[in-house]
Amino acid sequence: MADNPDIRFADFTTTEKLRVVALTARMAKRGAAGDGVDISDLKRKVERIERQAARRKTKK
Repeated sequence: MADNPDIRFADFTTTEKLRVVALTARMAKRGAAGDGVDISDLKRKVERIERQAARRKTKK
């Protein structure tokens, strides 16, 4: 969403919204552990959800 201005939070399904919120919370928890903690795996999961929502939006 931050990288893709064409997609809004309303474009996500309820399940996708919950997954993004949960992954963001996990990123925050890892971030609280310190700067050396890798969160790239969680970022990739969120980006994949964003791509799915963007593809669905363009098909309409």
